Amino acid sequence: MANSRQYYPSQDESASPTSVRSKEWEGPSRWTEYLGPEMASSVSSRSSKHTTSDGHVQSSAASTKALNIQWVVQMIEVAEGLMAKMYRLNQILEYPDPTGHVFSEAFWKAGVFPNHPRICTLLSKKFPENFTKSQLERIDKFSLDSLQDGAELHLQSLEPWIQLLLDLMAFREQALRLILDLSSTVITLLPHQNSLILHAFMDLFCAFVRVNLFAEKIPRKMLLQVYNLLHALSRNDRDCDFYHRLVQFIDSYDPPLKGLQEDLNFVSPRIGEVLEAVGPSIFLSADTRKLRNEGFLSPYHPRFPDILTNSAHPMRAQDLANVTSYREWVLLGYLVCPDELLRVTSIDIALVVLKENLVVTLFRDEYIMLHEDYQLYVLPRVLESKKMAKSGRTKQKEADLEYSVAKQVEKMISEVHDQALQLCDTIHRERRILLKQEIGRMVLFFTDQPSLLSPNIQMVFSALALAQSEVLWYFQHAGIASSRSKAARVIPVDIDPNDPTIGFLLDGMDRLCCLVRKYIAAARGYALSYLSSSAGRIRYLMGTPGIVALDLDPTLKGLFQRIVQHLETIPKTQGENVSAITCDLSEFRKDWLSILMIVTSSRSSINIRHLEKATVSTGKEGLLSEGNAAYNWSRCVDEIESQLSKHGSLKKLYFYHQHLTTVFRNTMFGPEGRPQHCCAWLSVASSFPECASLIIPEEVTKFGRDAVLYVESLIESIMGGLEGLINILDSEGGFGALESQLLPEQAAAYLNNASRISAPSMKSPRVVGGGGYTLPGHESYPENNKSIKMLEAAIQRLTNLCSILNDMEPICVINHVFVLREYMRECILANFKRRFLTALQTDNDLQRPSVLESLIRRHMSIVHLAEQHVSMDLTQGIREILLAEAFSGPVSSLHLFEKPAEQQNTGSAVEVVCNWYMDNIIKDVSGAGILFAPRHKYFKSARPVGGYFAESVTDLKELQAFVRIFGGYGVDRLDRMMKVHTAALVNCIETSLRSNRELIEAAAASMHSGDRGERDASIRQIVDLDTVIGFCIEAGEALAFDELLAEASGAVLEDNASLIHSMISGIVEHIPEEVPEKKEIRRIRGVANGNGVSVDHDSEWVRLILEEVGGANDNSWSLLPYFFASFMSSNAWNTTGFNIETGGFSNNIHCLARCISAVIAGSEYVRLQREYQQQHQSLSNGHQSSENLDSEFPPRVTAEASIKSSMLLFVKFAASIVLDSWNEANRSHLVAKLIFLDQLCESSPYLPRSSLESHVPYTILRSIYTQYYSSTPSTPLATASPHHSPSVSLIHASPSMKNATTPRGSGSGSSTAAGADSGYFKGSSSSVYSQEHYNEPETGTSRNNENNKSKQRGNSRRSGPLDYSTSHKGGSGSNSTGPSPLPRFAVSRSGPISYKQHN
Repeated sequence: MANSRQYYPSQDESASPTSVRSKEWEGPSRWTEYLGPEMASSVSSRSSKHTTSDGHVQSSAASTKALNIQWVVQMIEVAEGLMAKMYRLNQILEYPDPTGHVFSEAFWKAGVFPNHPRICTLLSKKFPENFTKSQLERIDKFSLDSLQDGAELHLQSLEPWIQLLLDLMAFREQALRLILDLSSTVITLLPHQNSLILHAFMDLFCAFVRVNLFAEKIPRKMLLQVYNLLHALSRNDRDCDFYHRLVQFIDSYDPPLKGLQEDLNFVSPRIGEVLEAVGPSIFLSADTRKLRNEGFLSPYHPRFPDILTNSAHPMRAQDLANVTSYREWVLLGYLVCPDELLRVTSIDIALVVLKENLVVTLFRDEYIMLHEDYQLYVLPRVLESKKMAKSGRTKQKEADLEYSVAKQVEKMISEVHDQALQLCDTIHRERRILLKQEIGRMVLFFTDQPSLLSPNIQMVFSALALAQSEVLWYFQHAGIASSRSKAARVIPVDIDPNDPTIGFLLDGMDRLCCLVRKYIAAARGYALSYLSSSAGRIRYLMGTPGIVALDLDPTLKGLFQRIVQHLETIPKTQGENVSAITCDLSEFRKDWLSILMIVTSSRSSINIRHLEKATVSTGKEGLLSEGNAAYNWSRCVDEIESQLSKHGSLKKLYFYHQHLTTVFRNTMFGPEGRPQHCCAWLSVASSFPECASLIIPEEVTKFGRDAVLYVESLIESIMGGLEGLINILDSEGGFGALESQLLPEQAAAYLNNASRISAPSMKSPRVVGGGGYTLPGHESYPENNKSIKMLEAAIQRLTNLCSILNDMEPICVINHVFVLREYMRECILANFKRRFLTALQTDNDLQRPSVLESLIRRHMSIVHLAEQHVSMDLTQGIREILLAEAFSGPVSSLHLFEKPAEQQNTGSAVEVVCNWYMDNIIKDVSGAGILFAPRHKYFKSARPVGGYFAESVTDLKELQAFVRIFGGYGVDRLDRMMKVHTAALVNCIETSLRSNRELIEAAAASMHSGDRGERDASIRQIVDLDTVIGFCIEAGEALAFDELLAEASGAVLEDNASLIHSMISGIVEHIPEEVPEKKEIRRIRGVANGNGVSVDHDSEWVRLILEEVGGANDNSWSLLPYFFASFMSSNAWNTTGFNIETGGFSNNIHCLARCISAVIAGSEYVRLQREYQQQHQSLSNGHQSSENLDSEFPPRVTAEASIKSSMLLFVKFAASIVLDSWNEANRSHLVAKLIFLDQLCESSPYLPRSSLESHVPYTILRSIYTQYYSSTPSTPLATASPHHSPSVSLIHASPSMKNATTPRGSGSGSSTAAGADSGYFKGSSSSVYSQEHYNEPETGTSRNNENNKSKQRGNSRRSGPLDYSTSHKGGSGSNSTGPSPLPRFAVSRSGPISYKQHN
């Protein structure tokens, strides 16, 4: 080896660009760059005090050996630093393939090498030839010239990595010298005798192997060749000083395993001894049955449960913590020392480990293919040994044995690859299942018996180490593809990404670590007690005759005395708080390592065998065994956190966090996933930043950022699963299936069929009744309860997950803190908002409010279910979302009645709903033929509006659902939108009124003078009369809809806050009648009007609109009655007809009556209020008393009288125009106009019913209604042809009516049901109408005085000729076909004509 592996002196480096560091070639302080701050400072101080130029210590032998063990630890740290630098270089170069000379585009753009691929690749391929022999100018003259121009710049970029090559060469020399020194001087390296030095030695050995194997993955040849070329170009064709030594170093390690086998040939026998010694522990760790049956990982012996401490084999159980290291020793040891496989016992050891692994991890996530390298570099050496044994170079017997063993090793290496491909995943899965069970039992046991945790802390570390090894193995082998030895094809390793045991192991490790941290003070106290008792035992052993006879030298004796002194000065734990005790035992451990280095050295006069023989006669543990045990327990005092981190940390999973996320998503919400595992998956990220190397500053930031992203990704997956569980329950197959109900006819058929069939027997549970219905109770049979089981499982998982997330501790990653319960709250609320907005609209159009309300209630039931398991008010959050969707302005403005214009913004949900109602119902932009049905109190459409007919979204139940969902702010928003729309329509009326003022004045004059021709001529000249009628009809629709909305709002208020509703109703009755009204009074009237409690909704609503927009502010509004009367001459009446089913006209012209009444009344109120304000203002400037202004009547009575006068004026002239326009040729419009005027008098609170009698006899109306309600269908009777109109009779009553008599008292109680309809018709009624009322009309006149008063107070009418009762049980009046029209009239309390007389 001396010839092939020379140690190169350092004096040749003085001329190199890195000569500053190279001058310290031999000393430990050379490596300060690769060490942590603490170790670097200690190394430099020791180097300055104790070392000379050759690196040896000048003090005693004890100090020499103590420093040697420190050098071992230092060189292991240096190896980690070197690999971190090589790993970073590989990252920068995008992981090149130097062996195959394959370099990506990113490799050349990384800025390390010059971007001249042809020259650089050629130099790498021609290694170790010098560039002068390659004739580069012929290859690429342009690139060579470019290199020469930028040589200095390229040298600077390559210099750090050339220094890395020099450091690798120096590390190889120093580490190899240290390995050879330890191997030749340490007497024993057996685990049960000298485990501490053994682990240090083997860790250095493995680090040395890994560094040189990893070095093959960086482009060493290209680095050296390109650097030398650039150096020559800038230094007159002169090679750099270290070029030839680096060439020899790289060439000797090409391939690395060849150089390693030659370098480590002299230590091969010691490695073989060590691997044989750790064989029993490896066999035990591979025998899962033995581990389970004999309780190696159990706090009590399985055969003797009364023994609660594992006293059967404690040392072997503790040794299991080192099994991961043992396996690595075996894999790398036999790889670089192949001759040791020829030992008889080595075959089984190698077979066990090789069968379980496919790769060997070098550093982080870098690895080599294990079996390929064994076949390439180990198998030839075995074949060579087999050939030499066969040639008979030794004795025949030994040759036969060697040949037989070599043949077995050859067979084993050839076959174990296939076995590993087939069995490795199965072996490790079985091991993971064992650890899952054992750790689960361990957690339960120590949770119940925490006092036993401290004595068994070493066994806990063993369990954690085994679980850590299995988890890391799983992710190290995920995605690995291996090629068979005999076939070149690549075979992927079957690693199941859905393996649930990973989650169980992570959770078990996390809970076990939490237990240790929880009782860490008890563990320290137990360790301190053990050390205190150990001091007495060691002092006793030091005084035994055998030790006295040894005559220890002063140095060794002094070290033993210091050990005893360290142990005796340990603070006592009696009566003190253990957690407050601080104790640093690092000096104790250093002294004990010094003792071990002395007594295990072959140069020492007193060695380990002498000490064991001197103390074996005592019958107790030997001196070294006591010291080693004390050393281990001392680490449980001041290094227990580092011990726990070493065995239980999963920080290396950072390099597999992509696979980690995938496995989490595949397993967490699978059939065997557990919500309680979430915490373990997340807490792993807390240790990710610890993987960053301090010598690579950018790694700290990158690793921290990746850890945060990993946690965020997992939280996103967890919240996605939480949403999924909620959405499963909130579906038609979830809670929706529990809400499904049969229609009444389906239920009747179901029960009838079930009653006909006898009870099913137990043997035939699938008997099905007729009609396709299953028998009652069929859900209880096992084959039918899958859906119920699914619901139960989803509920169980949801509640468990919510409980776990609520109780989970915050996850801390660097300076980020993740509180899962807050994420859960935001997830649940965001999911509700998302589903709410999604459910708001169906595929076709808007969802019905009642259906939307049921969906919200169903979702709320799930939220309430989750809320029982969390310490948060989720319901409040849901309410806030609904509030935000109904009102999104500043919260402070919610308490202001009058909000600024810029704050009148609402949520997206209510905006969508209100816009839909405005566009599709009020404005009818889709042209669906929207009609208001006064009888049924809803809007109906000729065809569907979106997905529904209009009646299914506008009746009171749907509007009440709208109010319950969006509350008062939603109602206000819709009311505001209708007010804006109506204000625009009123503005159009005012514009038309002003533009046609002269014509209207002329028509009014002619109306008063009775000049029919002049009147008709003036009316015909009015511009856009039909258009204005359309605006008025649309305004009437808005009035009707707003009244329905107010009624729905009042009903909801009465149901949910009846006291407030009652209070508002009581206040309205006692509001002072004054003009102008105070701001508070106006506000109360607005609230009452919005809740359907006001006296006159329509006029009050229009009044508020006119006050807001400043309307009715000139004298043109006094012409309103004449302007509205001119509507009777419009052509709109020719195409309409009355429909008894809806109680309205076919073109919605009945809404014109609402508009006329409301606009006249509202404008009169506004005009009167403005006049009063002007008078008061003028009086305040004068000297008259305001008492002169007080009139005989209150201001509101004056306004009502003025409104009544205007309305009577309108009725008078409208009736005049109607009757004047009638002729025999076309009388269809006459019917519609008369019914319209009758409805106006009936609905207006300001007109008595007798108003129309003076202009149109009610016998005409009776005749019209009789023919409508007799035998005609519900289709409109008014058509373009006069033959289809009812015959208008001018007689008072038909003979058929006079012949029918009914007792007078039979109709006395029928007005209650009819009164709630406000004078509208009910198409479903067909009661008998009393004939007596026709013969005695004056009865109705006498009774109407009282009725008129009540009608003026409330907008309802208790009786009338058109008020048909619903008390009869017959069919619809419009569709019935009785023999006589008389039975179709309803009974009225006060007669067929209920006149309204005003006092």
